[in-house]
Amino acid sequence: MKAIVYVDLKTGVLDPQGKAVSETLGRLGFDEVQDARIGKRIELELADNLDAETAEARVKDMCEKLLANTVIEKYQIELVTA
Repeated sequence: MKAIVYVDLKTGVLDPQGKAVSETLGRLGFDEVQDARIGKRIELELADNLDAETAEARVKDMCEKLLANTVIEKYQIELVTA
């Protein structure tokens, strides 16, 4: 089983990297871009013997302890079975 974790800044948290990307795209002629937010995608390969409920709980614990800074970031977990 694979877990995919999407981590993004919470609404209202400044995103200087996203601002830089948005401004640079504008200078390159992509005037339709009004804003950009930068996040990260983390893929975790999990042991096959985990059931979905346990896997999700374990990955949530990983997010809370290491993968996301929950003060300023939110995360979403997607489980993928082969």
